[in-house]
Amino acid sequence: MTDVPADDVRRAQLAFPGGLRVRLRWAGSGQGPAVFALSEVGGRLEEHGGLVSPEFERLCRAEIRVEGPGGAWTARLASPIFDEPRPVFRDLAGLLAVGYGFVTYAFDARTGELRWSHRSRTPLVGVLSSSRLDHLIVQSQLETFALEDGGEVRWRVVHSDAAATAELVGGRLVLSSYEGLLQVLDPSTGRAAG
Repeated sequence: MTDVPADDVRRAQLAFPGGLRVRLRWAGSGQGPAVFALSEVGGRLEEHGGLVSPEFERLCRAEIRVEGPGGAWTARLASPIFDEPRPVFRDLAGLLAVGYGFVTYAFDARTGELRWSHRSRTPLVGVLSSSRLDHLIVQSQLETFALEDGGEVRWRVVHSDAAATAELVGGRLVLSSYEGLLQVLDPSTGRAAG
């Protein structure tokens, strides 16, 4: 394995209500050593790469560091494709959901305990949450899932066009395909909306 320059590691920081601070680092295939070279000490550290593949060290890697009133924790993830981790916070459920590659992970926001994970058959486009919804919306390229706070699938819609983006706009879920076609869904039910 070759040494990976630290410049190849991507970084982001986010803050969520209640004093939850999230730092993300990620890089391409086999670059786990560079991602983890600056891992912070303290708190729980969990490796979840095995949920994706027994050979997770060879895949793209990400590290999520969370600090908040309940302490600090770190989770390490793996993906067969290069992707940016997408965290969203569900305050009432106490969940920090992270979409990465093909998998959505739901962590206890205070402790870092993995409550559940959900695998899609196609790469994730987005993970969305709203105080108006009592579930997460997970958008992959060809499917939309509504996932309960316990990880159960509330509804699922399969699409014929690959979604490039997904946004919650004006109480609707708006999907845009790579060709620029729009599809609008009711985020509560998954049915077509006007």
